[in-house]
Amino acid sequence: MTLEREIIETKMEDQIKKLAQDNYGKTVEDLTDKELYYILLQLTKALMGATEPISGDKKVYYISAEFLIGKLLSNNLINLGIYDKVEKILKDHGKELSVIEEAEPEPSLGNGGLGRLAACFLDSIATLGLPGDGIGLNYHFGLFKQEFKNRKQTAQKNDWIEKQSWLTKTDVSFEVPFGDLTVKSRLYDIDVVGYKNGVNKLRLFDVETVDESIVKKGIDFDKEDIAKNLTLFLYPDDSDEAGNLLRIYQQYFMVSNGAQLILKELKDNKVDLRRMNEHAVIQINDTHPTMVIPELIRILVEDKAFTMDEAIDVVSKTCAYTNHTILAEALEKWPLEYLEKVVPQLIPYIKELDKRVAKKYKDPKVQIIDKDDRVHMAHIDIHYGFSVNGVAAIHTEILKDTELHHFYEIYPEKFNNKTNGITFRRWLLSCNRPLAGLITDAIGDGFKKDAKELEKLLAKENDPVFLNKLEAIKKQKKEELAAYIKENEGVSLNTDSIFDIQIKRLHEYKRQQMNALYIIHKYLEIKGGKKPSTPLTFIFGAKAAPAYVIAQDIIHLILCLQEIINNDADVNQYMKLVMVENYNVSYAERLIPACDVSEQISLASKEASGTGNMKFMLNGAVTLGTSDGANVEIHELVGDDNIYIFGEKSEQVIKHYDKADYVSKKYYDNDPMVKEAVDFIISDEVMAVGDKENLERLYKELLNKDWFMTLLDFRDYVVTKDHMFEDYLDREKWKKMMLVNIAKAGFFSSDRTIEDYNRDIWHLK
Repeated sequence: MTLEREIIETKMEDQIKKLAQDNYGKTVEDLTDKELYYILLQLTKALMGATEPISGDKKVYYISAEFLIGKLLSNNLINLGIYDKVEKILKDHGKELSVIEEAEPEPSLGNGGLGRLAACFLDSIATLGLPGDGIGLNYHFGLFKQEFKNRKQTAQKNDWIEKQSWLTKTDVSFEVPFGDLTVKSRLYDIDVVGYKNGVNKLRLFDVETVDESIVKKGIDFDKEDIAKNLTLFLYPDDSDEAGNLLRIYQQYFMVSNGAQLILKELKDNKVDLRRMNEHAVIQINDTHPTMVIPELIRILVEDKAFTMDEAIDVVSKTCAYTNHTILAEALEKWPLEYLEKVVPQLIPYIKELDKRVAKKYKDPKVQIIDKDDRVHMAHIDIHYGFSVNGVAAIHTEILKDTELHHFYEIYPEKFNNKTNGITFRRWLLSCNRPLAGLITDAIGDGFKKDAKELEKLLAKENDPVFLNKLEAIKKQKKEELAAYIKENEGVSLNTDSIFDIQIKRLHEYKRQQMNALYIIHKYLEIKGGKKPSTPLTFIFGAKAAPAYVIAQDIIHLILCLQEIINNDADVNQYMKLVMVENYNVSYAERLIPACDVSEQISLASKEASGTGNMKFMLNGAVTLGTSDGANVEIHELVGDDNIYIFGEKSEQVIKHYDKADYVSKKYYDNDPMVKEAVDFIISDEVMAVGDKENLERLYKELLNKDWFMTLLDFRDYVVTKDHMFEDYLDREKWKKMMLVNIAKAGFFSSDRTIEDYNRDIWHLK
């Protein structure tokens, strides 16, 4: 610990009092929650600034379009080891830290699992004392703020950057050339402090000409005014050419700045760039940062220090690629003409990389530029990176066996698996302090640093006192969530009911529509006189991409069902439904500790990993899921008796796609239960509260296409879910399932994942 930090920590109460007086001329007791948040922000930034930066001879640069970091105050206080001390100081002055935390705006720098994973990884890299920074963009409005109007999603800009924030403006700036303009960047840093360890950074690039005022109604803005719009939004609507071009502008802006920063740091450290790979490794998180490869090659060659061969060789030894998807449409393919317009300086290098591949391999499936003149970004990563990793065991095997099989035959040595993980500091110590306290009392606090120690909890499997305390904490968290939902959504929930929760990005492959069909089925059962054995509460949280029409239709259906069910006196005592508005990390931190049933129901073979499944498991929820992504590894860890698996296996699903033999109409015609649930979407009852166009479109989609095979698995889903709800009544059995899930969650620590990355890929010194 540095002397400066030791002084701040020793006199922390005096520091808080002084900041209160200097900033606001008030005592701590008289400060508002927002003012106290700003004071704690200043104090925490000072402590992180006085913490030793992590250094080493080799450093990882984790480049990602998303870093869904969530609110930072509590996480930083925990990692600095001072949360309890600050909490006590504030309590002595009549203030509650948990209330003050609510005043913090949530950074809008990510969307879903990809961004949350990147945030967890930065936390773990720092916790393990490894040199490593994140590189991304400083989005002013992020994805969007979700508001429900007339039972539909609307998108509003999400202001989060305040005058006082975790961002620190630096004097680092670079010029970034495009085909039609050159912009000047500005680097902002956010400190990333490890758990009782040193500090790394999240480096976020912005453009000083950005103009927030060009955003008019909702999230509409001039997509062609690049100097003003470049860092406004994450994933701007790409349903037109201007939106596609803007995404390319953003991606190149990110990687050009990243490449220039990396080379600057290497030169500042007097590194011979011909040995760059011995001192830096660049982890490309999904395909958004792919252009860093040709950009680095371009800079090295145009600086006239490297031949093309030399530049390609050293960059290929420096860059590694993480694949996050099996969905072909999610592997970016940009029309060559778009790249020629936005980044003409890269085109000779992309064509050179393509020419070298074409000379060596004749298979059209492995070419960089295809016959339609589309540039396959993942193909650049695979050919010109030294590692390709999947993010769950089954995902990696599917990549090797099917989706990337042609590449696996060429480069078997490059392929490896790195099963995703989560940071326990946020998803247990921060968001479920009572559970963390119970675990600490039972097994000590070693699990906070080594999550595998959670297995010691298995000794409590037949301890009724411990199990009853575990159940009481779950009830407490359900009551806290119910109060929050009542205040924010206006829906009253029965905390003695089963909390069945599905929270994740809204996408057909994640199959929120199947959950909605089950809710229809259950509603009709109750209307017919068949009451559930225990009351049920169904909770959704999800945003749909503004251009994703069917996803918007699914949200509309869920909100219509919420209106019908919650206002039906015959049903609402047995079942409630709520879709929370503007689901984000902060909402997740309330939902996950309160969950009984974790919905992980994606079509087998389509979810690369999932990380929500791990967070739910850690907090004592039981998984209802398909054999997909990390569900497979959860199943292996907890055993058949502590998880509920249904549906077709990935092998069968892949065969259905290969043979094109899945016809949803057959399931509709041959199964009355399926027909009844699907028909209800366009029933008079739903049409009375819904929009005919949205509902009929979704109905026809399920009936005539159903690309992600909802109806294929529906009956098995209903049977398995009903069985799970019946098992919930056996409280002794259920409490043991909760405990086993928590005890076996240690494998899914992002600390373990990062140890795996470092051992097999990064080799940081």
